[in-house]
Amino acid sequence: MFRSADLAERKRQVVRDELSEAALRLIAYQGFEETTVEQIVAAAGVSRRTFFRYFRSKEDVIVALLGHFGDQVLAELSNRPLTEPSPVSLRQALDVFVAGLDAEPDKTRRLAALILHTPALAARYYERQHQWRARFAVELARRADADPGDLRPALAAAVALAAFDTALSGWINGPAGRTLTTLVDEAFEQVAPALTV
Repeated sequence: MFRSADLAERKRQVVRDELSEAALRLIAYQGFEETTVEQIVAAAGVSRRTFFRYFRSKEDVIVALLGHFGDQVLAELSNRPLTEPSPVSLRQALDVFVAGLDAEPDKTRRLAALILHTPALAARYYERQHQWRARFAVELARRADADPGDLRPALAAAVALAAFDTALSGWINGPAGRTLTTLVDEAFEQVAPALTV
């Protein structure tokens, strides 16, 4: 049986998810600046006050999404077999993010382009990515039982995210038809030696 606190938390999460989905869909198809909070709450069927209970701004919807993906990737990296080579572990962990983007390619390609081409959103994306890099490096060092002064975990984390960004840019700016998964695989093949810890 669910406790009332659990049920209330589940309801809050449903509202947050509905607001997030409405905001992301509108932003993807209309543009970031063109989308208003009023449009988001109308699409989600909630009040403006409810929106601000969950998010401080439209930008925070994007930041929350990025934080969610970063947490998922780190959790996946932590759960990979310790005997697995670090290039494989990093690539498989990033697949959580890649698969999420490939699931709805039209919407997510537009959204990724907006994030990378809107200065305020790009700044938040790279700020989050800086945090991911540090957390991935700590996890890679733990997995390899690396010495504290060993630069390989930090380098591998940085190279993995640079390879991902290169593939993401190619996906956004390149011809339609190639999946992000394919591009990330190609990028990782090119940099595999630098991913070894």
